[in-house]
Amino acid sequence: MSAGSGRGPVLTMNTLVQLTRRLHTPAGPRRLAVPEGMTAPLGCDAVAVPARFGPLLLPRLPRVGCVYADATRWWWIVPSDSDYAVEWPAPAQYAAGAILPDSGTPHAPGLIHRPDDTVPYTPPIPLYLAVCRLTGTVPSWSRPVNA
Repeated sequence: MSAGSGRGPVLTMNTLVQLTRRLHTPAGPRRLAVPEGMTAPLGCDAVAVPARFGPLLLPRLPRVGCVYADATRWWWIVPSDSDYAVEWPAPAQYAAGAILPDSGTPHAPGLIHRPDDTVPYTPPIPLYLAVCRLTGTVPSWSRPVNA
């Protein structure tokens, strides 16, 4: 079949390989977007907790920043590097850059709480302590040091 035969474009092996890769490649990482009009001068990371913990955490926090949710998790925006020298207890999940792990769903979690000001952050230390309390975990700095 030639290109000028009028039967359509000629597909080379390279074109077929590229098309196959596109079909099997995920759309790319999903990131929680800071709402328009908000600034994130400290960068953004996110902490996820199981959805059942979300309503229990809200009243324990002195300030609640942007919170996103889907059917299984609530995501809290925290400043970048909020995992420095801190071990977030399971089942919490830390997402550097607020990049979500692949969950098999094409949709990012929806924004369920937006603070009244322009800063999207939930303070990470109160959030960490509240997550530790709910999970029955001793904060990492309170654990005995083994030499």
